[in-house]
Amino acid sequence: MKHPVQRLNSSRNSLAQSISTVLASSTLLLVGALASSSAFAQEQATNLDRITVTGSNIPRTNTETPSPVQVITRQEIDRTGKTTVAEYLQTLTADGSGSIPKTFGNGFAGGGAGISLRGLGAGSTLVLLNGRRMATYGLADDGQKVFTDLSTIPLDAVERIDVLKDGASAIYGSDAIAGVVNIILRSDFQGAILRGSYGTSGDGDGNAKKATLTAGTGDLTSDGWNAFFSLDVGKTDAIKISDRKNRKWIGTGDTRPWGYAATDAQFLGGAFLNGGTGGGTGPNGSVFDATGHLVALPGCAGLTTIPGQTDATAQAQGCLWDPNQQYRDLTPEEKYVNVFGRASFAFGEGGEVYTEIGYSKKDTTFTNTPSGVSGGWGYPGGPVNANSGAGATVLGPGHPDLPPALSATGARLRYSAWDVGPRVTNNTNEFNRFLVGVKGNWGEWSYDTAYLHSGTDLTNKRTGFLRYSAVRCALGNAACPGGVWRIGDNAGLNSQALYDYISPDISARAKSSLDMFDFTVSRSLMDLKGGPLGLALGTEWRKTSNSLTPQTYTDQGDIIGLGYSAYDGTQNVYAGYAELSAPVLEQLELSAALRYDKYESGEGKATPKLGVKWSPVDWLALRASYAEGFRAPNPAENGDGGLAAFSNAVDPVRCGITGATADCQARQVAIITRPNPDLKPEESKSYSVGIVMQPTSTTSLTVDAWEIKRTNEIAPGDTDDAIAAGNVLRDSNNLNGVPNSGTILAVNTDYVNATSSRVRGIDTDIRQTFDIGPGQLEMDLQWSHVLKFERTSGTTTDDYAGTHGNCDVTNCIGTPKDRVNFGTTWKQGAWSVSGVANYIAKMDNIDKRGGSYQAFYADETPVTKISSFTTFDLSGRWNVTEAFELNASVQNVFDRIAPLDPTTYGAVNYNPLHFSGAIGRYFTVGAKYTFN
Repeated sequence: MKHPVQRLNSSRNSLAQSISTVLASSTLLLVGALASSSAFAQEQATNLDRITVTGSNIPRTNTETPSPVQVITRQEIDRTGKTTVAEYLQTLTADGSGSIPKTFGNGFAGGGAGISLRGLGAGSTLVLLNGRRMATYGLADDGQKVFTDLSTIPLDAVERIDVLKDGASAIYGSDAIAGVVNIILRSDFQGAILRGSYGTSGDGDGNAKKATLTAGTGDLTSDGWNAFFSLDVGKTDAIKISDRKNRKWIGTGDTRPWGYAATDAQFLGGAFLNGGTGGGTGPNGSVFDATGHLVALPGCAGLTTIPGQTDATAQAQGCLWDPNQQYRDLTPEEKYVNVFGRASFAFGEGGEVYTEIGYSKKDTTFTNTPSGVSGGWGYPGGPVNANSGAGATVLGPGHPDLPPALSATGARLRYSAWDVGPRVTNNTNEFNRFLVGVKGNWGEWSYDTAYLHSGTDLTNKRTGFLRYSAVRCALGNAACPGGVWRIGDNAGLNSQALYDYISPDISARAKSSLDMFDFTVSRSLMDLKGGPLGLALGTEWRKTSNSLTPQTYTDQGDIIGLGYSAYDGTQNVYAGYAELSAPVLEQLELSAALRYDKYESGEGKATPKLGVKWSPVDWLALRASYAEGFRAPNPAENGDGGLAAFSNAVDPVRCGITGATADCQARQVAIITRPNPDLKPEESKSYSVGIVMQPTSTTSLTVDAWEIKRTNEIAPGDTDDAIAAGNVLRDSNNLNGVPNSGTILAVNTDYVNATSSRVRGIDTDIRQTFDIGPGQLEMDLQWSHVLKFERTSGTTTDDYAGTHGNCDVTNCIGTPKDRVNFGTTWKQGAWSVSGVANYIAKMDNIDKRGGSYQAFYADETPVTKISSFTTFDLSGRWNVTEAFELNASVQNVFDRIAPLDPTTYGAVNYNPLHFSGAIGRYFTVGAKYTFN
């Protein structure tokens, strides 16, 4: 489907995306009022052509609306060389903080992929398939944010994608605060298409093999039926961080060559911190002496790959080593199969019975660094402190690896368990979807009703993690039933039985389900001066459930460093809605919608939307919309369970005592959060105003200013406030004898309705086509500019626009002010060549506007910014015959390297936004054959 470039026609240009709905009782009153109107009884209204438009239940004559909608054609997806829906959507300029990339394999939602419009989070972006919801991913992002996994959708079945950017709760209900992504699949198909592709990076790894078969038969018009299916299978190999050693900082955690100190290199292990009173988690091990200072155990030189390490340097600075380079994946291994099928059967005058089935199975494996034996984490019983105090992990008296001076007393231990091996996470996720519906005409009314069932079943298996109680036994008790654990350069003396004892296989199970019934009717009521007055009424029932069993032993706080996450809950929702589209004049169209959602818990929410479009001349339109939205608390937030996760925070106590760089920059801390059954829904108000210009049949320009204000935000209590209030667990390494000044291990919070956000920006979309000789040149540009991204907690308002904040959301990727995509396509005969440039603006490396720098060089000067990043993708197609096509693409043609980002925890030394700059060039070749 080619992106429409057409002149505005004020008599036909209906509001195509006004989002709409109304209280069930109000809809009945509205129908009664209209039925009693003599004008309604006497006038014969013009029937509307049936065109499916995202954000409206009223059939339209075209897709030009008062609401800003980005229509993404199949051609636009193909030209980028992206092979999945998720990969493509995360390149959109409207995507932002809270986006969930597949590369974040060690996150709570590892294996899933989600989009976060406007940076408001994947849980506030509603994803639809053919206009209806899907069951959410089994694992909630950050243990809290329930979202829709984009990787379950077969790309080859996609016809187009509509992105509605101004909120849509009045039509679709909860979760549409930031907007809606509607992925529209083929509705019918005849013949067969076989596709195959093979991809590999410029380094010869990350190989991706993919095959797709789409086949269908029957003509709905002549035969009375059509049925087709699409089968999509593929496998992508993992890429190790060590395979990028030639890409500067990408392939290493050691950033000292670029001016950083070992103590400030986030992913370099083993260094002694704070004068030797902290750190020291290396492959040799280190223990605390009687004065509270670390003493390195022998063997560093033989266990690290970093040159220059000796027992002497290890005693002075710790045994430096790069575990990420040795063990961690840059991208996970993936295997998947996606199936989609649809069948339609005609009856009567325009009637149709339809059914859709979908199935997806994806297996993702991510390898991470070995576990340490100490640290701080949480579980429902409270925080665990394995660093100090009664719960500290120690080498017990008489342990053979203790220094002689400490053999009689034992000592607290820091050690990275390289001998156990890497921590490996395997997620196997099965997704299913079944839909059966009927649509048609009944007198003057058109109707569409359907029942939908969708579900996910995910098994999360992990190896290489350490059981806390077993580790304490094997290290601290000479008579431990599991044996005595030898460490460092004596690890070769251990048996497999010992490793099975201290590192058992663990797992968790997550399930989600969605059952939904909806019924919608629409008709034209009468002819107004600008066209027919359209009405849509509807009702919906929806039941959702989400459950996650905790990872083995985490409910006891017995897995070192692994946060607890579990939830269980069900929601029943009943809704009624109504929508009106009124072209009152040839130049003026008004729209209105109202929806009421009633939750079984007793909560109810009415959400209206209003829209207006004025076309003073046929090539120019002004449009505006106002909408209210909401997001109901999900089971992870108000059900049974809880969360223990990690974030970055500055410790004002230690910073205030020393003022030293090492004590004043953000460090990782555990965040323990409990569900809250008294949570209220998040609410929003969104505004948009824009201009649409189409001065020629080949030129279009849209500029839309927008603002979304979200209140009653559900989030863990503010980390900084909790630290200031003393709701923390601290280590025993007090500074200068000051009580309670030890390193923060964990922060205690609850989920609360405590914050609000206001996001404001401008979107620009320009498209131009030139006929040049025998060929055609198509050009398009999308530009999203963020003016404000404010978050208010209590009396404090912080603005994150253009900074590395907010690090309380996924990956700590920051909030660049500008993202631009510029695409060109040249077509001539059987050939086409496309290029796409992607630009992401620089970010100030501060936590908020006017805030603190987040990283420092070795000379204690701040890292002031994360540089801008631009990549260029190239693709080409050749129709060898009418049936046979060859295609190829190169992503990141100029092999740009992602800027060094020492702050984010979502990737090693680069920002996940700049992912293609970590991989380097990536080549894909493919072929397509069409059977008639």
